[in-house]
Amino acid sequence: MAASSNSSLSGSSVSSDAEEYQPPIWKSYLYQLQQEAPRPKRIICPREVENRPKYYGREFHGIISREQADEILAGVEGAYILRESQRQPGCYTLALRFGNQTLNYRLFYDGKHFVGEKRFESIHDLVTDGLITLYIETKASEYISKMTTNPIYEHIGYATLLREKVSRRLSRTKNESRKASVTSEENNPVEKITSLVRRAALTQNDNHFNYEKAHNFKVHTFRGPHWCEYCANFMWGLIAQGVRCSDCGLNVHKQCSKYVPNDCQPDLKRIKRVYCCDLTTLVKAHNTQRPMVVDSCIREIEARGLKSEGLYRVSGFTEHIEDVKMAFDRDGDKADISASIYPDINIIAGALKLYFRDLPIPVITYDTYSKFIEAAKISNPDERLEAIHEVLMLLPAAHYETLRYLMIHLKKVTLHEKDNFMNAENLGIVFGPTLMRPPEDSTLATLNDMRYQKLIVQILIENEDVLF
Repeated sequence: MAASSNSSLSGSSVSSDAEEYQPPIWKSYLYQLQQEAPRPKRIICPREVENRPKYYGREFHGIISREQADEILAGVEGAYILRESQRQPGCYTLALRFGNQTLNYRLFYDGKHFVGEKRFESIHDLVTDGLITLYIETKASEYISKMTTNPIYEHIGYATLLREKVSRRLSRTKNESRKASVTSEENNPVEKITSLVRRAALTQNDNHFNYEKAHNFKVHTFRGPHWCEYCANFMWGLIAQGVRCSDCGLNVHKQCSKYVPNDCQPDLKRIKRVYCCDLTTLVKAHNTQRPMVVDSCIREIEARGLKSEGLYRVSGFTEHIEDVKMAFDRDGDKADISASIYPDINIIAGALKLYFRDLPIPVITYDTYSKFIEAAKISNPDERLEAIHEVLMLLPAAHYETLRYLMIHLKKVTLHEKDNFMNAENLGIVFGPTLMRPPEDSTLATLNDMRYQKLIVQILIENEDVLF
C-alpha cells in the first residue's frame, strides 16, 4: 500500500526532447481493491411470486421479513435479493450480504434503479457498483481521507520543451484551429496529452490573459479504467465515478473537485458557440482580453456608425441580426460583418446588444446586482460614485474589462450626440436591462429596478475615466 501511494512522476525530470515525455505514474492501490471486491450473486426465488413488479427479475422474493432475508443470504458474500416491506407494502428493499452481515437499502425506480444519487439500468449493475464502493470504503477509508493531501496537481514536472510547444500551438487561435495533439519540429508526435499538460503549458504562456475561472464540473461516467488528474488515484465504480470539467476536460474525483483551484483553461474544441457562452469561458478559450464579438462589433461601429441617428436605439432587422450571431458562432473572429455584407450599422449594434442579452451570467453579474442597485439609490453624488467604484472591483476580471471597454466606446457615442441624438441617459435606458438582470426571474423586480439600471449605466458612461 505504501508503494502504491507514492506520488512521484515519471515526467518530473526536465527533458531536452519532447519525445521523452511520459505521463505521471498513476496510483494503482484503489484499482487493485476494485479488482478484489466481491462479485454480485443473484439469489433466485424458488417459487413464482404474485404481483412481482415488471421491472424486477426472479431475485424478487415478495413480502418477507429482514430475518427471512438474512437467512436466505447467510454465508454468501455479495449475494442479494429484493423484497417487499412487511411494514410498508408497495415499498421495496435491496437486501445485500457484505462483511458477514445483511445490509438493507430502500430501493427506488423511475425508469432506472437507485438507492442513492446514482441511477442504474439494471439491479445487477447497481449491486456491482455498491459492492465495489462498500469494499473500497471499508478497506481504504483512511487512505481515501488522505488522497488530497499530496496531489499530483501541484507537482507537475513536465518537460520545458513540451510546455513551449503546447503553448505555441494553443496561442495560434487567430491563425489556425486548435489541434488535439502536439507535434515536435521534427514531426514526431507526443501522444496522450492530458488536460494537465495543457494547463501547465498555458500557465507558462505569457501571452495568455490571466483571468481566474472556476471549473465547470459535471458528474461523468468514464468507460474503462480512469484516474483522477488531481490526486492520481483510480476512480472506482461502474458509473458516475467522478466529475469532468465541460470547459477544459479535467477529470477528477467529486471530493477532489473541492480542492482544484479556479484555473480552468477552456479548450476551444469544447466551446461550441460564441453567443450564450459564459463570458470568462469564451475569452479564456480564445485567449483574448475581451469577447471577440465585442471587439469586432465596436470596431465596426466606430469605423462607420458613430454619427448614425438613434444608434443602439433603432433596431436592425431581427433576421439579419440572427445572421450575424450565426456568423460569429460559426466563424469566430473571422466573421465578416463589414459594410459590404451588412450596410445597416443598426444590425451590428443589434448583434452586440444581443450578445450581452444572451450571456448566461450578465456583464454586471447576479452576485453584484443588488450591490449596484443599492449604490444607485445613494442620494449624495460623490458617495454614490465611490460606492459604484467599490462594487466594480467585485466583478470578475473578464467582466470588468469588457464593461470598461464598452463604457469607453459608449462615451465616444455620446461625443457625437448632435448627430446620433444619443446621450448617456438614452444609452442607459438601452443598456441598463441589457447589462444587468436581477438574480430572480421576477417581472416586478425588473420593473422596479429599471430606473436604477438606467442610472448605473449612465453614471458608468459619464464617469468612465474616473471609475475605470
